[in-house]
Amino acid sequence: MIGEYNSQRPHIILKEYGRNVQRIVDYIRTVPDKEKRTQLAYTLIELIRQLMPAIKDDPENPQRIWDDLYIIADFNLDINNPYPVPNPEVVFRRPKRMSYPQVEVRFKHYGKNIESLVKEAMKKQDPAEREEAVIYLGKLMKTFYANWNKEPLDDSVILRDIRNMSGGILTMNLDKVREDNLFEKLYREKKVQRPQGN
Repeated sequence: MIGEYNSQRPHIILKEYGRNVQRIVDYIRTVPDKEKRTQLAYTLIELIRQLMPAIKDDPENPQRIWDDLYIIADFNLDINNPYPVPNPEVVFRRPKRMSYPQVEVRFKHYGKNIESLVKEAMKKQDPAEREEAVIYLGKLMKTFYANWNKEPLDDSVILRDIRNMSGGILTMNLDKVREDNLFEKLYREKKVQRPQGN
């Protein structure tokens, strides 16, 4: 054992349990008597529960620990297990690829959700509610743009983009927007107050 490097030792199968648990499992596999192997396996499971208190509270963990025991033993362990022996093909099966939605986003710098909000705003019948929706969209779009760009975004660009996204349905007077500063960002950067030196 002295002078033995980890690179020369066998590969650890489940690192969360460590090399010593793996050595105990290897020893259990060599015991000829099945009853003795089963007794040692139960003792090892109890030891793992004491060493890892987070495991013992989870109701799914008793079976998980037994499954991990079989994984460490490379599924070559003949004991009286209280749970069914896990199938290696099921345990190591790769998950299916996730299918991502292939939706075209016209204004990527604002994101898909802004386009969804524009569609919702287009459904509003009341002109006052539509105007409020345009103001909210303008503020939100200016905030999103400022998150990724240092230069300020002109209100005319935001109004043009809202008009384009809505097919000309949502619009507002640019002079009113500029005069009342309606598209002010939803939050302002806080200036850090530095202590005055004496």
